[in-house]
Amino acid sequence: MVRNITPFDYEDTPRAIIAIGNDYPANYVILPHRHRRSQLLYGSNGVLLVRTEQGRWVVPPERGVWIPGGITHDVQLLGAVNVRSVYVEPDTNSGLPTGCRVVGVSALMRSLLLEAVDLPLEYDIDGREGLIMALILQEIARMPVLPLNLPLPGHAALAARCRRFLEGPTPHDTIDDWCGALGMSRRAFTRLFRQETGLSLSGWRQQACLFAALPRLAAGEAVTTVALDLGYDSAAAFTTMFKRLLGAPPTRYFAAGAGASGPSP
Repeated sequence: MVRNITPFDYEDTPRAIIAIGNDYPANYVILPHRHRRSQLLYGSNGVLLVRTEQGRWVVPPERGVWIPGGITHDVQLLGAVNVRSVYVEPDTNSGLPTGCRVVGVSALMRSLLLEAVDLPLEYDIDGREGLIMALILQEIARMPVLPLNLPLPGHAALAARCRRFLEGPTPHDTIDDWCGALGMSRRAFTRLFRQETGLSLSGWRQQACLFAALPRLAAGEAVTTVALDLGYDSAAAFTTMFKRLLGAPPTRYFAAGAGASGPSP
């Protein structure tokens, strides 16, 4: 049974894929780190926020996030979360994803992950245990990508402007305010923003507001307060957006809890 341990002491285990389970209290923060192996991180409950230099990802319950090996990332857990992870040698399968992504987790994959964390690290490759791990590898390549990411531009000045917005959303800024801050025409800005992020500014800002709202809601702030601060006309309008993106209203996800920080999973 491989539970409540860190992976770093086990990355050299002579198996192409290993599985580890960790249970975390509400609002735990996993500090910036990286793994040599690629990681599939799955939470059966709670919400995960994953950050890298390239973007942000929000992972609702019963979904997963794929993080390729070598990418520095941190994770904030909103609510108590039971995390199940698999770590894959980077040269194991050329069909595995090459970038971070939130993915859907099928009933089959969920059962495989729950079973895998109860196997010994040096499981029998040629027996039932090896078949479970081999099937996990096949399923990873088939997992559907979900649009729950917030890309950050590679363009330095635009990326800095986006990070400032994330740190303190200003809902009443217009596209002209962004253009003026960057010294660009509206046409040039619009083209650059979509080229760098794949989104319109309004679509990106909606996703950014969701990311800004999640920690505040997890800390127990009222939905109405958060909604109005982020520029929504009402709590109902905010709740509609939240439910559309995450599948349930805010009150389903959050409970009061003390924050914590610690080593990587």
